Formats: sequence, structure tokens, C-alpha cells
Amino acid sequence: MSLAVPSSLSLRGAACKVGIVAARYNEALVNGLLTRVEAELRGAGVRRLTLVRVPGSHEVPYAAAELARKSGTDVVIALGLLIGGDTNHHEMVGQSVSHALQQVALQHRVPVINGVIVTDTQAQARARCIGRINRGAEFARAALEMAAVKRKLKS
Repeated sequence: MSLAVPSSLSLRGAACKVGIVAARYNEALVNGLLTRVEAELRGAGVRRLTLVRVPGSHEVPYAAAELARKSGTDVVIALGLLIGGDTNHHEMVGQSVSHALQQVALQHRVPVINGVIVTDTQAQARARCIGRINRGAEFARAALEMAAVKRKLKS
């Protein structure tokens, strides 16, 4: 991901119903990411949040699909963390999850924010989940913007 994030729009989330799916694998870092997402959403006025925890990132798309299928969900945020090791397994899972989340969005006509972070190192993961790069806030803002886009296109 680039560090050149879009300019921030002033979006209010009081009318939004947000579903969040968060993996428990790499739990401390994903929890940090989740805390940042929730703080940004609450700061924008979002009060209707549904949180579902799943074992790992590979399980995120199923739960995202179920949240998207539920009546009234405006947007789903999918959170997880895949950190490289001795093999490229994290890249394969990341690609699989990314494709599945896009299919969820298209099939259910609900925006899905792909917040499953794929890094090569633990240091990169820490920087993005609990450090200087606030991906959680970025994912939350993207969710609010896409919920507004969804409402605009439906009217």
C-alpha cells in the first residue's frame, strides 16, 4: 500500500450500519488495528457496529459475506494480518482473501473494505497496525466514504 492516502472527506456515520470481521491470528496486532478502526468510526458518529471474530484471515471472507447478506448492513470492513515467513504462504492467502472479498462485495452489492494487511516482516506489521502508519483509520474512512457512495447510487 502506498503512503499517499486520499485526502480526508468530512463524512458523518450516524446513519451507517457497519459490519467488521476481524481475524484472531496475530491477535495483538489485529486488535490494535481494530481499535483504530473503531475509534475512527465512533469519532465519525457511527453507533451501529457488528463485530465478528474468526480464527484467521482465510476465514474472513465467509463472515464478511454473512454480514453483507444481513439486511441493512451498509459496509463491511475485513481485518486481518498475514506476515511473511520462510515461504510465500502469506502472499497466496492474501491474494485468495482479496479475490474472495471482492466477490463478496459484488455478489451482495455491499462495499467491502479489504483491511487484511500482508507484510514481509513483523516490523512492517507493527508499523501498520499499532505504529506510525494508521491503516485502521484509513480503512474506517474508506468504509464511510463507500457507504455514502452506496447511498448516492441507490437514490
